[in-house]
Amino acid sequence: MNPKSDTRIPEILSRNESNILQDWIKNQASDGAGRSHRMNESELREQSQEFLSALRSASQQGRIDELTGPAWSGVREQLTSISRSRANAGFSSSETARFIFSLKQPLFAALQSEHANDAEALAADTWAATMWLDDLGLWITEAYQKFRDDVISRQQQELLELSTPVVKLWEGILALPLIGTLDSERTQVVMESLLQEVVETGASIAIIDITGVPTVDTLVAQHLLKTIAAARLMGADCIISGIRPQIAATIVHLGVELGDVITKATLADAFRLALRRLGKGVVNLEERHRRTTRGHGTHSDS
Repeated sequence: MNPKSDTRIPEILSRNESNILQDWIKNQASDGAGRSHRMNESELREQSQEFLSALRSASQQGRIDELTGPAWSGVREQLTSISRSRANAGFSSSETARFIFSLKQPLFAALQSEHANDAEALAADTWAATMWLDDLGLWITEAYQKFRDDVISRQQQELLELSTPVVKLWEGILALPLIGTLDSERTQVVMESLLQEVVETGASIAIIDITGVPTVDTLVAQHLLKTIAAARLMGADCIISGIRPQIAATIVHLGVELGDVITKATLADAFRLALRRLGKGVVNLEERHRRTTRGHGTHSDS
């Protein structure tokens, strides 16, 4: 963009600010803004008035083709704030961009009125204003997208953490049920979650259950081994459960070496083993009661 340095846009914007604001708000209202649960009319008016005032002030202090300059810092901050508030309110990126693009018509009308007798000046300022507002529209769209990307990234991280819960099965025994694909990013979350729980609970055994992992390839096996190695450094031995026949066949076919890692077919099997390692066991109370009853009966008969 290379508008004339002597453009009258800042002057015309300042002189016609009130009329431009009114027409601009009407344009936004006709697009549905300010007339829904997402934003009421007073909020729309306040937001538009503050932005137009900042726009007029910045255009008087700096060139309209230098939106990255220091004079436009306040406008950029407002665009970022507006994009964030509208994203949170449920506006789409195109609806957010229309906040800027709906300003074209009232600004062009003001230019036409001011340049009624100067077609050349009208054409030059109209072109400069078009490029100016297009740049502002791109800026608010990019700010909106960046905010949405940040939100999505944060939600994905939260989902990763939620999808890798570490469960305390018994004093000294933790279980980490894995569901879905185990990639490098998730492995890091898994490892951090497990190690944190090992430290907090002082557990000596961790069961990593892969029943919900659809496939195990070389990369997944490496991720598991890294997690096991990290847990061992913190003083916890690991048992892998959920080794189905097809998973076992795949591991053998790939030539993956699990070393001295103990594997079990089910989480229940792994839990029983963990209990035995701690010197504990599972007792069938009904069966013990029957044996005790028979024992007492035999003693009485004798």
